[in-house]
Amino acid sequence: MTAGLLPSDIDALAKRVVEENAAIGRTIALAESCTGGLVAAALTEIPGSSAVLDRGFVTYSNDAKMQSLDVASDIIETFGAVSIACVWAMAQGALKNSNADVAIAISGVAGPGGGTDLKPVGTVVFARAQRDENGEPEGELKSFGDVGRAEVRRQATLCALELLLP
Repeated sequence: MTAGLLPSDIDALAKRVVEENAAIGRTIALAESCTGGLVAAALTEIPGSSAVLDRGFVTYSNDAKMQSLDVASDIIETFGAVSIACVWAMAQGALKNSNADVAIAISGVAGPGGGTDLKPVGTVVFARAQRDENGEPEGELKSFGDVGRAEVRRQATLCALELLLP
């Protein structure tokens, strides 16, 4: 048996996400920035993922976040792209522009450059939004540390997949 495209820990978690969401008939949309489509890639490695993954948006630039996900420019100007406010808006935009039941958004500083005192390299923010749910914004900030670009993206992908478990 040949190995998958992605590391086995990501593959195993993606398999759980597809199986558990398929079992409850829940569909997913993704809004990815620093992970650059890795979460979508992980899910599409799994047979049967078409029953679960509605679509993914890779919105790497601020313009893309505003154009594809309807993120207001004042959110980015006030809080920055790596903020709970921005990923919450991204997740809402992914829901609005898809047929999915749940959306997650990811934005962060993968490095090696781009970090600041307030948002050092390894800072990644996540949000999850569910259709027809008027609860409080669900967001999370993680500090993975300056562990290298690939490792920040790997850990962010695992975190995002965990957020997609029902």
